[in-house]
Amino acid sequence: MSLTEKQATFSHDDDDVVVVIGSGAGGGTLANGLARQGINTVVLEAGALHTTADFLADEWASFSQLAWLDPRTTSGSFRLATDFAGLPAWIVKAVGGTTIHWAGASLRFQPHEFQALTHYGPVKDANLLDWPVGYDELAPYYAVAEDRMGVTRTNGIGGLPGNNNFKVMYAGAKKLGYNCNTGHMAINSQPRNGRLACQQRGFCFQGCRFGAKWSTLYSELPEGIATGHLEIRPESHVARIEHDKKGRVNAVVYFDKNGKEQRQKARVVAAAGNSIETPRLLLNSASSMFPDGLANSSGQVGRNYMRHMTGSVYATFDKPVHMYRGTTMAGIISDEAHHDPSRGFVGGYEMETLSLGLPFMAAFLNPGAWGKDFTRAMDQYDNMAGMWLVGEDMPRESNRISLNTEVKDAYGMPVANVHYDDHPNDIAMREHAFERGEAIYGAVGALETIRTPPYPSTHNLGSCRMSQKAEDGVCNGTGQTHDIPNLFISDGSQFTTSAAENPTLTIVALALRQSEKMGQMLKQGAV
Repeated sequence: MSLTEKQATFSHDDDDVVVVIGSGAGGGTLANGLARQGINTVVLEAGALHTTADFLADEWASFSQLAWLDPRTTSGSFRLATDFAGLPAWIVKAVGGTTIHWAGASLRFQPHEFQALTHYGPVKDANLLDWPVGYDELAPYYAVAEDRMGVTRTNGIGGLPGNNNFKVMYAGAKKLGYNCNTGHMAINSQPRNGRLACQQRGFCFQGCRFGAKWSTLYSELPEGIATGHLEIRPESHVARIEHDKKGRVNAVVYFDKNGKEQRQKARVVAAAGNSIETPRLLLNSASSMFPDGLANSSGQVGRNYMRHMTGSVYATFDKPVHMYRGTTMAGIISDEAHHDPSRGFVGGYEMETLSLGLPFMAAFLNPGAWGKDFTRAMDQYDNMAGMWLVGEDMPRESNRISLNTEVKDAYGMPVANVHYDDHPNDIAMREHAFERGEAIYGAVGALETIRTPPYPSTHNLGSCRMSQKAEDGVCNGTGQTHDIPNLFISDGSQFTTSAAENPTLTIVALALRQSEKMGQMLKQGAV
């Protein structure tokens, strides 16, 4: 069944439905899990519905089509506050969320990363905390997620072929004694579950026209609709969550595609709008009973925002590489992902192949730069190889999402302000990663290496974190908020720490676990 076919519809006055806000990795997976249990679920998605035929290989056109371009503001010493003040993060505003735009890398967190405070010890100016859920608890859900998503190198699924960008990385890694393969990717290396195999088209960030890359758009959501228990309402921009006199949430107010205010009653609400919009929504839902915003008795809503330590290294060679051909991120080195404080930082990082199209390369190679060095690099685009560096960053209370009451969106609501400063640990890790990336390319004869600062496109995490104690965070180990038992956090906002790995697989695993436990609570009358 497709999303364009007839689906169940539920009354705005139906107070027995679960309302899920957002349709990405967390919200789409949660909604599917609830619907398959026979639980009536309404998904409110701010973005439009696109089919795979809509996706564009043109980066700029795709950006305009899919990106969340509603106003936001930025502060802090982070370079993006200067370079891209109106674009602190690049996420998707469409049915399927950022599972349309993501690269597909699907890595499990390491066991020690769920206990960062225990393993790293207190880190100055960081707000480290152990997760209230551990690897062993999540491992069965990781396994289910890998099977549902079709992650390569799991469940007997072969790895993807390596493109030229991978071959350059692999050759350099081998000379330095690193291990390198085409990774655990939620991209079909062979036809599976009605989805085609990867056609190696390249430009994976613009949406997979073949459906080879997993997305809730054409996997979890259609399956949920087919049960008759799921309704998806695109172009439904949520403004606030309401509650009753007892402090239990009971309705979601949103603006439909015509700009008309609607009110959907609810038995349970799950916020899955990403780590910027979810805390913004809770803060914008302040009331006389909750003057600081919903689920915010701890004062932690919006705080501990993480976006991973990132950066990129590009290198030019005397022969063409054509890094943009083939799967964008099917190449990974994990040897530096362990915890080894002798390197000068806690936590670790991954090195993953990356390519940008020529327009984005011009914008992001070195923002604001011009002159002979920049143009020489651009002239060598065909001869260029590239990798992305992604590592664990430190949660800080001062890195936060707050409301900018001076700037309003199209519906008159205060927008999110994203404040971020690099922690010294991030800076030390990035320097180490830059050096290692350059060494890999230097080992295979790079003519020049180029260090590139972080992009707006990133992994947004934290801001409504899990905690064992209510005073330390926003929700418990199931994503259930400490203050309001029928309000849940269902996206990367709930991450207690960031770990080194790409987060989507963990978001999906948590959503699978949450749907199971929420279903039990609903049937037992606990929520």
